[in-house]
Amino acid sequence: MKDKFNNAVGPQVRAPKPKADKIIPALGVMSLVAGLQSATQFFAHDFQYQAVLGPHLNHVYAPWSILGWVGTWYGQYPDAIMRAGGIGMTVSAAGLLGLAVTKMVLANSAKLNPYLHGSARWANVTDIEASGLLPRPRSFWQMLTGKALPTSAGVYVGAWLDKQGKQRYLRHNGPEHVLCYAPTRSGKGVGLVMPTLLSWGESAVITDLKGELWSLTAGWRKQHAHNKVLRFEPASATGSVCWNPLDEIRTGTENEVGDVQNLATLIVDPDGKGLESHWQKTGQALLVGVILHALYKARNEGTAATLPAVDALLADPDRDIAELWMEMRTYGHIGGENHPAVGSAARDMMDRPDEEAGSVLSTAKSYLALYRDPIVARNISRSEFHIRDLMHHDQPVSLYIVTQPNDKARLRSLVRIMVNMIVRLLADKMDFKDGRQVAHYKHRLLLMLDEFPSLGKLEILQESLAFVAGYGIKCYLICQDINQLKSRETGYGHDESITSNCHVQTAYPPNRVETAEHLSKLTGQTTVAKEQVTTSGRRTSALLGQVSRTIQEVQRPLLTPDECLRMPGAIKNASGDIDEAGDMVVYVAGYPAIYGKQPLYFKDPVFQARAAIPAPQNSDKLLHVHAVPAAEAITI
Repeated sequence: MKDKFNNAVGPQVRAPKPKADKIIPALGVMSLVAGLQSATQFFAHDFQYQAVLGPHLNHVYAPWSILGWVGTWYGQYPDAIMRAGGIGMTVSAAGLLGLAVTKMVLANSAKLNPYLHGSARWANVTDIEASGLLPRPRSFWQMLTGKALPTSAGVYVGAWLDKQGKQRYLRHNGPEHVLCYAPTRSGKGVGLVMPTLLSWGESAVITDLKGELWSLTAGWRKQHAHNKVLRFEPASATGSVCWNPLDEIRTGTENEVGDVQNLATLIVDPDGKGLESHWQKTGQALLVGVILHALYKARNEGTAATLPAVDALLADPDRDIAELWMEMRTYGHIGGENHPAVGSAARDMMDRPDEEAGSVLSTAKSYLALYRDPIVARNISRSEFHIRDLMHHDQPVSLYIVTQPNDKARLRSLVRIMVNMIVRLLADKMDFKDGRQVAHYKHRLLLMLDEFPSLGKLEILQESLAFVAGYGIKCYLICQDINQLKSRETGYGHDESITSNCHVQTAYPPNRVETAEHLSKLTGQTTVAKEQVTTSGRRTSALLGQVSRTIQEVQRPLLTPDECLRMPGAIKNASGDIDEAGDMVVYVAGYPAIYGKQPLYFKDPVFQARAAIPAPQNSDKLLHVHAVPAAEAITI
């Protein structure tokens, strides 16, 4: 006999195979036993339960006693035996007939298939525990051995109400990344970002618009999480830590040209759209040569190479630009010899017609205009920490990248440079021992990037999501909606791979139908039973002529787009502050979607107490500000 066609998926595969139905055979045996019991008791009643019939319990004999009595008494009392046999056969026949009718009714009854059109459903507590967002309960052996209850750890991705109505926080501590869809002013900061930063004890990099997160979380992270807290606010005259991107270049190694090329590309491509024009490409090539020249000249003369210094070389009012090209062409960078990349850049400019050379120069200088701001220039003139300190310092390090709304657009290129360097510098090498990866870092790093598409397309971020988890880096990415993420102009396009590399996706009630459709597809299709009742007969008659009832399986999304758009959001008061949390949906790859509740940090006394700890007045400074040795430097 051939095996049954196997087309089971999802919960059908996970569920144990159904056992063979043994109820019908058991009922048949019971009918026969009932017949024997009836015949035995009837025969005993005819004989008035005489002692010669054998032992009994309150005049109740064993069902098979009639069989022995037939052999013993049939010759003397055939009529009594036949009457008892008739009674027994009648009882057994009635039982078997009822069983046959029941079997026929069951066979002719319609059976619903809950997986016919889809098997999507909302997660229960077992699913959530299996996904790792809730701690699993202790086993019997753990209780016997006295092991402590498992504790939750990691980042906050939402909350969930159990059957008793108790709110339970959902936390993810694995190496996988998290992506959140949350419109502006929907409560993602107070619901997800704040609880995470008030509980995550490892290193973190936080993009902080307006400095709110610094004010509410830096105090606890410094005093109780024992973090070094760094506030990098390049447009602030006071309180910012200094950081020079050129200090991360591997000067004097064979990788220096690649390092500078990556940096120059970020400078001339502040929006992440790529080097689209001839002027951008030639400007990038010019900046590579000028930056290398500034690095070697500063090293030889004992000064510091900075981006404002690079701008000063190109815009020096006291000498002709041709003198710079000649200096770059003849300067002894390495042991008295001219650097080939610097000399080539200078020769390219010398060979260009004056009009083209002027356009290339003006293009390059336009991208360095930010560093003419004296405040920005001062904050990037030296390094009071290095990127490697985020994961390799003795203590965890929390870096807050603060950009005020008025400065957000003009500081975008500098923030892009920092984020790009963080990814490239820290995902540098991987060690293995005994067939397993060995962590070469001291602290895990959380990249908490709020509205990260506003930084423009960071190709390194998209590409690195597939592998940075192996280097101890966990990304928590937040965007307004799917349109912001997939925008061809400012986002990652429709062929983006951000969503593919995020194991957990969370969503607040969306404002755009495109986001609602995306979330509906993530939730999946389910099968529901549709009942249809048909009646016939006159409406004025006492009884209807005929009533038929039909049940049919139909398909529907577990969460339709319009239901997604109508999910209850946070309830706000007259001043716009959130009073009550709204609903949300949490998706974990491989598990049913979770219909959850938005957590609010100010409703939790523990979080409220932690947020009340005042932030430090000034940023910490890591005192080892010397240049990175060539052997330890990592490519940008």
